[in-house]
Amino acid sequence: MTTMSRPPADPSELRPSAGARFRSWLLFGLQDSKGTHQGPGGLTDVHARKHSWWQVMCLTGVDYFSTLGYQPAIAALAAGVISPLATLVLVAVTLLGALPVYRRVAGESHRGEGSIAMLERLLPRWGGKLIVLVLLGFAATDFMITMTLSAADATAHVIQNPLVPGWLQGQNVLVTLFLLALLAAVFLRGFKEAIGVAVVLVALYLSLNVVVVAVSIFEAMTHPVAVSDWWLALTTSHGNPLLAVGIALLVFPKLALGLSGFETGVAVMPQVRSRAGDTDERPVGRIQGTRRLLTTAAIIMSSFLITTSFTTVVLIPEHEFQPGGQANGRALAFIAHEYLGVGFGTVYDVSTIAILWFAGASAMAGLLNLVPRYLPRYGMAPEWAKAVRPLVLVFTMVGFLITYIFDADVDAQGGAYATGVLVLMMSAAVAVTLSARRQKQRKRTVGFGIIAVVFIYTTIANIFERPEGIRIAAVFILGIIVVSLLSRIRRSFELHATHVHLDREALEFMSGEWEGPIRIIAHEPLRMTAQAYRDKLNSAIEVSHLPVAEEPLFLEVIVDDSSDFETELAVHGITRHGYRILEVHGPVVPNTIASVLLHIRDVTGMMPHIYFRWTEGNPVINLLKFLFLGEGEIAPVTREVLREAEPDVTRRPWVHVG
Repeated sequence: MTTMSRPPADPSELRPSAGARFRSWLLFGLQDSKGTHQGPGGLTDVHARKHSWWQVMCLTGVDYFSTLGYQPAIAALAAGVISPLATLVLVAVTLLGALPVYRRVAGESHRGEGSIAMLERLLPRWGGKLIVLVLLGFAATDFMITMTLSAADATAHVIQNPLVPGWLQGQNVLVTLFLLALLAAVFLRGFKEAIGVAVVLVALYLSLNVVVVAVSIFEAMTHPVAVSDWWLALTTSHGNPLLAVGIALLVFPKLALGLSGFETGVAVMPQVRSRAGDTDERPVGRIQGTRRLLTTAAIIMSSFLITTSFTTVVLIPEHEFQPGGQANGRALAFIAHEYLGVGFGTVYDVSTIAILWFAGASAMAGLLNLVPRYLPRYGMAPEWAKAVRPLVLVFTMVGFLITYIFDADVDAQGGAYATGVLVLMMSAAVAVTLSARRQKQRKRTVGFGIIAVVFIYTTIANIFERPEGIRIAAVFILGIIVVSLLSRIRRSFELHATHVHLDREALEFMSGEWEGPIRIIAHEPLRMTAQAYRDKLNSAIEVSHLPVAEEPLFLEVIVDDSSDFETELAVHGITRHGYRILEVHGPVVPNTIASVLLHIRDVTGMMPHIYFRWTEGNPVINLLKFLFLGEGEIAPVTREVLREAEPDVTRRPWVHVG
């Protein structure tokens, strides 16, 4: 007989509430633990269409090339008439330092992990995790300031355009907040076809810059008096040219903004098309394409930096670079309006605004790709950090705060931006040096070591020159570490295993005739003598009433790296002194035991019973051992992990303690 339930009287009862729909929309993608998402730099879906290296170069170029919008003005303001010489030093560091370093990084982190992942592999355990958290703080500084500085400079191009209504004058903060909010709206809705948009923007922007540079060089050459005035100011202010070169070396750290883009270039590596026959472990085509990407972008940017640093200081009066001046934060736009007219200047402004805004999109995508890649895997992020939209809202609020604090001032944010960029480049140089040393490549170790020293000097000099950058980075670092540790403590009682695999011997141990449940004795792998196993078995029989006739299994957890969180567990069946033992390597003993017990229950259909002895020692010390060493008071923690993982007490493995 079939029974039918009466449908609800009100059809609206079938619809989820508005709050439920909003939560579902906000946490869309929460089940994706890898943090994949749509956006420049974040298209990590393995089924996504790959692209030619030059197309991906445009994707990273929206960040790298967009610095032309403000780099010449910042260089002129920071270095004055020495700007061209200091820029030559910058170009030398780019081509002889940063480029070789990141070509090596591309070869060793072809999944887009970057230098942070290289250091993570080279420096394991809690020390490595702490370094990663610190570097994530600097990366957050880099990407967040990229968003706010680019939006602030886009605002400067909007407000300084002569066709813009007067009521917008002085509204830099409001316009910048609007651009940041628009950026957030795009990501909340879903960002697609990023590379196609990037190709169009970069092609248009570079083409217009070629025109501006050509015209500015022509104007400089047809006005030899202006060139003579610049040379006279250079030699008069700084004596002889050698002294000027020395001062340029000292001033160079102020121009470090021109080094941005390399970390993003490596981050978008997965989008570069591989060759036929490439493997996931060694995608030769992708690596070669990324190296072409980095080299081409560096040469293009270096050419623009050299020419624009010269023409801007020659053609633009010095007072126009000062705060409030027409060239402040927009030197090339000033030249475009001055020598090519309002129409061309406005088109140039629009293209600059678009690419600067899109640079913020690239930075946002970098953050969305970076945070879920590390923190959830460490157990150091709230559950909602695996979803894109909550992170977008958090990053946007932080961007609003930074914009308000710095009053949407491009120059004021330059120090913080340079600090983030330089620390990441310094970490990359150190990582490749350590990698070359580990592989016993003496010449490369020396070469990369020299580059690392240059970046260390540049970073320290920039910090002393503009300490606000390290202050902002310290806030990000402190916030990330505090939130990460609190999240790790809060998630300590979760199952850590992403997958459990029993080998053939382990399965055979449980395939025999069992009368009732599968009985397992937890054993510390410190004492592996026959007497130790015999004592543990006798103790379980006497104290925990293990049936005498049973031939139980022993379960041993070997702690490898207690700082790990999400891991795969491989359970091996071995026989030692006549006893059957399940051996597994894991980061935390109680959580690993709980994962293995639940997996045995699901695979065999029989309920596991596990037998412990109480752990000696101070409870507080045992708690700290559990949190940081993966050990501590095993029995009660194992039960708590099982209780949280399996609410149904009838399906929960039994824990016996004696």
